[in-house]
Amino acid sequence: MTDTYTPPEVWTWDKEAGGPFASINRPIAGATHDKDLPVGDHSLQLYSLATPNGQKVTILLEELLEAGVSAADYDAWLIKIGDGDQFGSDFVDINPNSKIPALLDRSVSPPQRVFESGSILLYLAEKFGKFLPTDPAGRTETLNWLFWQMGAGPLLGGGFGHFFAYAPEKYEYPINRYTMEVKRQLDLLDKRLADNEYIGGAEYGIADIAIWPWYGGLVLGRAYGAAEFLDAGSYTNLLRWAKQIDARPAVKRGRMVNKANGPLEEQLHERHAASDFDTKTQDKLEGAA
Repeated sequence: MTDTYTPPEVWTWDKEAGGPFASINRPIAGATHDKDLPVGDHSLQLYSLATPNGQKVTILLEELLEAGVSAADYDAWLIKIGDGDQFGSDFVDINPNSKIPALLDRSVSPPQRVFESGSILLYLAEKFGKFLPTDPAGRTETLNWLFWQMGAGPLLGGGFGHFFAYAPEKYEYPINRYTMEVKRQLDLLDKRLADNEYIGGAEYGIADIAIWPWYGGLVLGRAYGAAEFLDAGSYTNLLRWAKQIDARPAVKRGRMVNKANGPLEEQLHERHAASDFDTKTQDKLEGAA
C-alpha cells in the first residue's frame, strides 16, 4: 500500500495493465479458443516451455533415458505462452489450470493427464522406478523437499523475480520483502547441502531435479540478473551442488528442450528423438533454411 493507490471497493480487470505479463494473466479459467494439440509417436506427450518449471520435466525425462529407460522416450511440443497457446481447448483438457508443463501418457487406457510439475515428477519417478528412494525414510525426505519447492518457488519467481526484474516500476517494500525470503531459502538449502551431497540425501533424485532449475539457475547467474544482488557466491554448498548438477549430460539436454530464447545452439523448440539435439537445434535449422 502506498499513498498513491487506494484499492477500489470492487476490483475490476484492466486488460492493458500487467506489464510484460498482460497477455498471459487473466482472472478467469478455461479455454479461450479451440485449438488441437499435435501428437507424436511416443506414449509420452509433453506440452511445455523451458521455464524452470518446464525444465524440471525435460531434465527428468532425459535422466530416465540416460539411465536406460527406453519407455521414457517422449515427444515435446512448444507451448508459446505469450501467444496464448495455454488457453487452447486441447491444452486446457490436459491442464485446466492453463500452465505449463502438461503431460499426456498414452501408454494407459484411457490416456492419463498429469499437470503441475511436481505431480509430473512424482508420476514419472513412480512409473519407471527411478530417482525416488524406495525405503520409507528416503522417500519421505525426498518428497519433503519436492513439496517444499512447490511451495517456496512462487515466492522466488512470482515474488522476488517479478518485482526485481519484471515490474514496470521498482518498489522498495516488495523487493525487500521477497529478497529477505529468497535469501532465507538460499540459506536453508546451503545448510542442507553442507552435510548432504544432494537435497534428498546421498542420492540424486526428483527433489534435486525440482529445485535445481530455480535455485541452481539463480546462484549460477541465469535468473533475473540477481546473483550479485543476492550475494549468491556466499552460499558455497549450494553453489557446489548447482555446478555438480549443471555438468550432468541429461541436465544439459533437458535445459534445451522447448527452449525458445537465448543462443540458437541451445534452442530445441521440439524434441521427438535423441538425434534432434544434434540435428534440429535452431542454429542448424536456420542455417539450413
